[in-house]
Amino acid sequence: DSPKIRPTPDRVRETLFNWLAPKISGTRCLDLFAGSGALGFEAMSRGADQVVLVEADPCIAIMLAKQKALFNAHGMEIRGQSAHSYLRNVSQQFDLIFLDPPFESDLIEQVIPIILDQQLLSEKGQLYVESASQQIESKSFASLSCIREKVSGEVRYALYKNAAKS
Repeated sequence: DSPKIRPTPDRVRETLFNWLAPKISGTRCLDLFAGSGALGFEAMSRGADQVVLVEADPCIAIMLAKQKALFNAHGMEIRGQSAHSYLRNVSQQFDLIFLDPPFESDLIEQVIPIILDQQLLSEKGQLYVESASQQIESKSFASLSCIREKVSGEVRYALYKNAAKS
């Protein structure tokens, strides 16, 4: 329990993983604003080969490491650092990137250009974006193609792919 964490609602997570079901096994996933780690742990439980959880809050990162040990999640890596710091130093590509930062921030608009410029999405990679339902897509989405999108209460969530690789 932390006021800093806003886990993805169960219904939203269920819908997301129903969308991803045929494609999640064997993937490399990045949960860039891990928080509770719900998305990353769900991906791991559904057959992802590798999951990297990035969490800037040191207390939350420690909690994630304890959860990883409890679930014996061998393919999972916990990175206790900011999303920007992680993105500056990562060179591998991911098949699925989860972006679920605090709703009141502009972090989505900040990190999408970095992800695209550094080509962190694999050729058939997908980008999951969760935001407040009233949030409007910014210019950073221009080179992305929306695959699926839904609004549930206060949450807007969508899957994108790189339009240049369509």
